Amino acid sequence: MIKMPLQLPKGTRDLRPEEAIVKDKIVATLKNVFEMYGYNPLETPAFERYDILASKYAGGAEILKETFKFEDQGKRELCLRYDLTVPMCRFVGMNPNIKLPFKRYAIGEVFRDGPVEKARYRQFTQCDVDIVGITGMTADAEIITLTSRAFKKLGFDVLIKVNNRKLLNDLLLNAGVKKGKLETVLLSIDKLEKFGLETVKKELKQKKIDNKAVNNIIKIINIKGTNNDKINKIEKLLKDSEGVDEVIELISLLKILNVNAEFDISLARGLTYYTGTVMEVYLKNSKVKTSVCAGGRYDKIIGSFLGKGDYPAVGISFGLDRIYDAYVEKSEAGQKTVTRVYIIPINTFKESLKIAEELRNENVNVDIDLAGKGPSKNLQYANSLGIPYVLFVGKEELRQGKVKLKDMNSGKERMMNAEELVVFLQKNLE
Repeated sequence: MIKMPLQLPKGTRDLRPEEAIVKDKIVATLKNVFEMYGYNPLETPAFERYDILASKYAGGAEILKETFKFEDQGKRELCLRYDLTVPMCRFVGMNPNIKLPFKRYAIGEVFRDGPVEKARYRQFTQCDVDIVGITGMTADAEIITLTSRAFKKLGFDVLIKVNNRKLLNDLLLNAGVKKGKLETVLLSIDKLEKFGLETVKKELKQKKIDNKAVNNIIKIINIKGTNNDKINKIEKLLKDSEGVDEVIELISLLKILNVNAEFDISLARGLTYYTGTVMEVYLKNSKVKTSVCAGGRYDKIIGSFLGKGDYPAVGISFGLDRIYDAYVEKSEAGQKTVTRVYIIPINTFKESLKIAEELRNENVNVDIDLAGKGPSKNLQYANSLGIPYVLFVGKEELRQGKVKLKDMNSGKERMMNAEELVVFLQKNLE
């Protein structure tokens, strides 16, 4: 028989058990923070109708280029979801009587057929939190505050950047950009962090943006100083700008909440559905240099599904795979298995099965030798996986109503009855 060549699709990866355990810990931390703020879980399909993800106020032409598109047997156009936001908006649109504000979190795989590079995958996990039904900056401030708390819980020091699409649009119009060119200019500005100023400047000229407007855009991007300095400079350029007012209100609320955020005038976000606040989060002191968390306000998607006007919504997405890479980078080697106790039966298999079930009834993660390998090989196996405790169940021990527990770290062994064993494990296991 010819051996089949086995390889992963480009842009994907397997997570070994010890890696998946770390990822699950990160997810558990995020879920804990989400629920702390009153967000409830929502699940949507991994694929959607193409017309939903390609709708007017969804992700836009650029993201559709990276969408995995296919037909089912009924010739219906479908695609793998490229984010969790548009499916959530579709859900709200299908359930117009839902109680507002609707606060949800979602954790799931998303798919983008984009270029493969470090910390960028074609299948990756997003963890999203969103509020639907609140128009003011209080919702935006809560999302950012929640985000700050989540990264503190994970042990990361982060830089949170904020901007406002209304403000940026007003600045670009003031700079001489025609209204019909706003979207394409925003897409170029979004590349600033990755490719630098000269590349963005060159791309703007290739898009037939006139030199005067390009120079004005560069001046806007180069506005420096504290948040207040930047706001003061922008207020001199713009009169009666709703975007400026929203930035001032947001930064004021974040100050009250003791959350530091940098007002970054060049922050654009590539997706076209953003209508107000936009935000990105970067890790300090990490090899992961791209944003690990991003989002903003998108007030038009749900309304477009319902055939109504604006329908307020704001949210943020945690890029779990990038966070995982950074978490592994800063952490020591983690546990290789969820098993906390490994039972070695010594001619007592049936009795050992019963003991295993009794320990599981006490919420202890237990594995047992099902192959009859013997004490020596079983100890090697348990040691290789870093299982903290091994339980020997022999006939002599059972006659005494006891079992022998070995601490694999210290090597210490002790005889215990069932009650003592449960108390000890509950006290000493995480």
